Amino acid sequence: MQIESKRLLLVPISPTYREIIFQEFTPEVTEYTYAVPSADIAQTDKFIKQSIQEIENGTELILVILLKETKEFIGCAGLHAINTNTPELGIWTKKSAHGNYYGREAISALKAWAEENLDYEYLRYPVDKRNISSRKIPESLGGVIATEYDKINLGGKRLHTVEYWLYKAIKSSSNIDC
Repeated sequence: MQIESKRLLLVPISPTYREIIFQEFTPEVTEYTYAVPSADIAQTDKFIKQSIQEIENGTELILVILLKETKEFIGCAGLHAINTNTPELGIWTKKSAHGNYYGREAISALKAWAEENLDYEYLRYPVDKRNISSRKIPESLGGVIATEYDKINLGGKRLHTVEYWLYKAIKSSSNIDC
């Protein structure tokens, strides 16, 4: 299974990417995320193993983001709780890839995949209120802020979360009788 966009290829997470994930999931990248960097590669291995199990169970879709042409690693994207009517989108990209709109492109492709393959009411996209770059992703896709709350991340840091809801695109029909 893979999802393609203009510049990106999203493929299921696998141990192939363990070292690059461990290397690129840094404190700077995770400043506003719920997850925190792994203290050692064994924690990354555990995350990958758990992610693969959740994919097999049909509860999560955890993907690695690659540049289509070169297969360069860009980051990871996820669609969590896919067995519910309100799945949650998540993404991180390595620091050197920031500013290229890869996150927007990856989430847009993942949302399109969800519209074709999942039955849901809306997709949730929680993001720290201070993370302006990440907030632009759901806003570019028509997401609306539905709720705000504080959440403590895995490192004990308080996140001031705004949660966007992204609804399915309305498909128009060109054969409407007036």
